[in-house]
Amino acid sequence: MKKAIRNLIAKLPIDSLANPDPVVAILPLEGVIGASGRFSNAINIANLEDNIKSAFDVYNVKAVALEINSPGGSPVQSERIVMRIRELSEEKEIPVYAFAQDVAASGGYMLALAGDEIYAHKASIVGSIGAINAGFGFTSAIEKLGIERRVYAAGDNKSILDPFKPEVEKDVKMIKGLLKEVHEFFKEFVKEARGDKLKGVQKTLFSGLVWNGEEAAKLGLIDGVGDLRSVMKEKLGSDVKFKRIKEEKGFLKGMLGMRSANQSIADEIVKSLETRSEWGRFGL
Repeated sequence: MKKAIRNLIAKLPIDSLANPDPVVAILPLEGVIGASGRFSNAINIANLEDNIKSAFDVYNVKAVALEINSPGGSPVQSERIVMRIRELSEEKEIPVYAFAQDVAASGGYMLALAGDEIYAHKASIVGSIGAINAGFGFTSAIEKLGIERRVYAAGDNKSILDPFKPEVEKDVKMIKGLLKEVHEFFKEFVKEARGDKLKGVQKTLFSGLVWNGEEAAKLGLIDGVGDLRSVMKEKLGSDVKFKRIKEEKGFLKGMLGMRSANQSIADEIVKSLETRSEWGRFGL
């Protein structure tokens, strides 16, 4: 037995043992960003923590590549994910490269700012640096149906923007103020991450517009047009290996799919519709 093991070791190329090929860990970031309870299969720090750590712990990893496909979502979760990735990148001295797939917009673009460099396909949708609050008003509908709305609250502002009540000017002003603050946070986050690389007029860059990969590169929102494998081979050599980080599913989770046991089918449908709406903003 020992002889067989020695013979096997002898056949292994010594150079490959002493100088293993560099590895790029691919960390997928796909979906709407937000709490799991709101969106179907949402991206958030709780769901991603283990995968982020795994990416930086891959044997002989020389770079982490973020594969981003997200229409956006929560700025809070976006920032927490970015900061965790940057923390590990600096701690382990491993560079991070971000690659936009179909879309890296709004919070999805914020995720890309975790990369030391950002790349996109020439047809990728990039940008949407802004803040939005959207909803519906049903005041006329309930009047026609003869429905009486009853709301009881302690606190003068507990029922602001109730979709079944007429809009109140001061409530709208307050929401717009909050959105402006979030927008300012987003703008400063982009400026700090991209610095002198930004080339466009700020009024245009931060207007909420989106661009394809080539235009985004001209504006300095990304560093260039290119796909993940080609760019990483150019940086690390043709012998580079790729390790994709996958979510581990427990037995029951795999049997039941992504829907938890205490989640109704109706809840899942609503979440799926909300998720679909976010992607639909970009024609996807």
